[in-house]
Amino acid sequence: MTGAEMIVHALQKENVKALFGYPGGAVIDIFDAMYEANVPFYLTRHEQGAVHAADGFARASGQVGVCIATSGPGATNLITGLATAYMDSIPLVAITGQVATHLIGNDAFQEADVSGITRPVTKHNYLVKNVDDLPRIFKEAFYIASTGRPGPVVIDVPKDLQQAKTSVPYPESVSIRGYNPVIKGNKAQLKKAAQLIQSAERPLIFAGGGIVSSGASPELRKLSDKIDAPVTTTLMGLGTFPETHERALKMVGMHGTEYANYAIQEADLIIAVGVRFDDRVTGKISKFASKAQIIHIDIDPATIRKNVQVNVPVVGDIKQTLKELLKLIEEKKHTSWSAQIKSWKDEHPLRYADNGQIQPQYVIEQVAEMTRHKAIISTEVGQNQMWTAQYYNFVEPRTFLSSGGLGTMGYGFPAAIGAQVAHPDKMVIDIAGDGSIQMNIQELATAVLYQLPIKIIILNNYSLGMVRQWQSIFYNRRFSGTCLQRNQLCPPQCDQSGENCPLIYVPNFVKLAEAYGASGFYIEKIEEVRPILEKALNTPGPVIVECKISKEENVYPMVPAGASLNQMIRGMA
Repeated sequence: MTGAEMIVHALQKENVKALFGYPGGAVIDIFDAMYEANVPFYLTRHEQGAVHAADGFARASGQVGVCIATSGPGATNLITGLATAYMDSIPLVAITGQVATHLIGNDAFQEADVSGITRPVTKHNYLVKNVDDLPRIFKEAFYIASTGRPGPVVIDVPKDLQQAKTSVPYPESVSIRGYNPVIKGNKAQLKKAAQLIQSAERPLIFAGGGIVSSGASPELRKLSDKIDAPVTTTLMGLGTFPETHERALKMVGMHGTEYANYAIQEADLIIAVGVRFDDRVTGKISKFASKAQIIHIDIDPATIRKNVQVNVPVVGDIKQTLKELLKLIEEKKHTSWSAQIKSWKDEHPLRYADNGQIQPQYVIEQVAEMTRHKAIISTEVGQNQMWTAQYYNFVEPRTFLSSGGLGTMGYGFPAAIGAQVAHPDKMVIDIAGDGSIQMNIQELATAVLYQLPIKIIILNNYSLGMVRQWQSIFYNRRFSGTCLQRNQLCPPQCDQSGENCPLIYVPNFVKLAEAYGASGFYIEKIEEVRPILEKALNTPGPVIVECKISKEENVYPMVPAGASLNQMIRGMA
């Protein structure tokens, strides 16, 4: 085989269900090899769209997402998506073309040091130097991406090696010296964890994206049932425990629920599973969970004690480790703790103003009700993301796709494309802001041409809402650079407080949808929300719904930067 044919063969051997990408001179041989091969390829309109689509495919399916791009700018356009996947531990393999080996380092046309550039944002990367190494490298790449703590792997393939011949077969197994992820948790540590659990009076389970990666939601629910412990999650952990359950505290942290934050601060034991204690969760580290002992279970030993000191660290696969832990603990009830949790939930529910205007929270609640909380929901980043996390009430894993660690605007729509490819029979909805959606709006062409019936709901407040919120609360309403209606006629300083600014908003999303061959709807009155959403969700093909919301609506509760979790800005009285 030629190197290009071996690459296609590798994709077939790895049972790749979808390849997202964009061609170019440095990968033209690979595309030529794909011409008659049975590799489902989706041509996106931008390489960033391709890598986010591969990411969304991986999150929704649990399989490795795969994308391809040419050398130079094609490869560098993948960087944001690779960093997004790296921060959120998503298994990806990205194939990039490279200039011929004898040209590397000579500033050749469309040359970039892909290995050097991607090293900080990938789990591993390869620059192929010998065509005979291709089979081994591809086998290793898929293995590395999907095992241990998952992450993206880049394979950079020079053009001349795509044309060279190899007779080396594709390996059936893989063994990498020095790479042996720990699967089973240490028995002694598990016994210590069990002892802490049995003696705790106010236990709290804190679940993250590691639960999703390991498929450990059933074990998480069994643990909560057995020890009568409430469950709170990170943003990446949404759906791992049904948020309609009486013990669900929903999300914790900066925009978490008040009762989740109170519970963290008052618990005497936190069982942290598949989390990394990032700053958006902990608030002020010195004040975080000061009354609690902490058990931290994670497959990545580098994550444990990185941000928060813990009493019992356990390294291992979440699913296997929880199975073993469940054998070591006895059933226990915590009546007074459960009563306290219920009291907090009754006294401090999520809430928003009912003032006759269209509130974004109301829109999301209607979407949740219509889809029975079981659609696959992707989001962009900002207020739309937080309102969705707060109000949709996720009940199953792999139904919430969002950029957590990197906070990548423009992620949601191409991720929804990947999710729809993974699950063609499921409802896939991207809840977006008017700023984020425009960062990868070109992928409407991809959705239309591949007949992917994604529904995009744009919560349009005519501004970059989350930045505007911070300006409103912490910067004395000095709104700088956040109004998306602003033009050359605007005064140098504007408070942007007017709900009826006469300036035109660009674009007209309904007409834009129609220009791409999709359907478009517009909502500007509260009585239109339910009927138009119902019509949109039942309209075949891709749909954009633009919903006009207030500029002044903010995301609450909110823990200010540097504050402890119980120092929340509550918004409404």
